[in-house]
Amino acid sequence: MKLKMRWVLLAALAAATVVVAGCGGGEDDGGGAAPTDAAEIAPETKGVPDALADNRAQANQILDEGTLDAKLAELRGHPIVVNQWASWCEPCRAEFPHFQETAEAHAKDIAFLGIDMQDDRDAAEDFLAELPVPFPSIFDPTAEQISSLGGGFVSPTTVFIDARGEIVNVFQGTYATSEQLEADIDRFLLGPEA
Repeated sequence: MKLKMRWVLLAALAAATVVVAGCGGGEDDGGGAAPTDAAEIAPETKGVPDALADNRAQANQILDEGTLDAKLAELRGHPIVVNQWASWCEPCRAEFPHFQETAEAHAKDIAFLGIDMQDDRDAAEDFLAELPVPFPSIFDPTAEQISSLGGGFVSPTTVFIDARGEIVNVFQGTYATSEQLEADIDRFLLGPEA
């Protein structure tokens, strides 16, 4: 009888171990270590409009040159902040954390898009591995794409496009703080006249 009881207890313990191990399957419940590799960063899209969620699904990717018009068409109906940057641009590096933070804060109401201008693609990918963002960038080695929006003269440059697809402001220079970027978003994209 004792031997039979031992087998029953061992079987129950084995079943409990399988159940507990199966509960952790795949998804991080917040108890694990934070991702450190840019490839592990997947922006949250719950409650985000489809076009903005699709844009965020391409987070930290560099898209092929010549895709700007198609990307803007996909995002029409939502305000868009376009940030021109390059891996060789130190002011771009300085302001990138402000775009990381602000893009997260506006995930549900504004699309963000980067344009990597006159850059080496490998260097640009290294830059994004160091400073990952929750939006894609378009590779623009000739500056043709950003020039079509009124940029390309100063790095960085930020272009604000309203929900109708109209360019409402082109800011040439560096955002020194997230608050400065937020102020322009409020003024040009979310304010009463926007």
